[in-house]
Amino acid sequence: MNTILQTPEDIRQHIWKELGRATHDRHHAWRTPVLATATDEGGVNARTVVLRRVDAFDQVLEIYTDHRSSKVAELTAQPLACLVFWSPRLHWQLRVRAEWSVHATGADVASRWQAVRQTRSAGDYMSNISPGAPLPQRGGDTKFKTKFNAVLDSEGGINADVEVDSFSRNIGENFFTILQAHVVEIDWLELGREGHRRAKLISNKWQWLNP
Repeated sequence: MNTILQTPEDIRQHIWKELGRATHDRHHAWRTPVLATATDEGGVNARTVVLRRVDAFDQVLEIYTDHRSSKVAELTAQPLACLVFWSPRLHWQLRVRAEWSVHATGADVASRWQAVRQTRSAGDYMSNISPGAPLPQRGGDTKFKTKFNAVLDSEGGINADVEVDSFSRNIGENFFTILQAHVVEIDWLELGREGHRRAKLISNKWQWLNP
């Protein structure tokens, strides 16, 4: 398939097509890229995230997080960060440099949350315990998991009749936050048996590079 994609425009369109597919296909390798951010100590923090939404026209990528996560603090201090995608099927790597914006309130956040709160992922954004914080000693994980499962109804949504005092905030409250990546540059690399190809894509401008 890759040999057909000879022109920069073909490749550019296919990049955005595959990114869009990754938001719907749980088995797509680009669904879970690595996000690398700068820390306040002058280092780098990297973690796997889930690609949730793609706007090819405006060249915006979107992920979800807990507002108390290190990602939020780091992207607020230094909005320029990098996403790295690798696809074994395509033999393509993307390094996406982007300017990030943090959205914890507003109509878009409320709309996305209404969809998320009907899934088992809702509990990820409702815990009293911040991401990365030490867990209290419970003598095992059973009680913790049971507390989490009690919040969910049989359909995987939030059960508003269950009180979860020590595990989550009050029902309806959450730390759900949208992180939007406004793409500045894409570094595209294709690994091939007959030779590798690499290019830099800035907006709609294409520059071939030495692999």
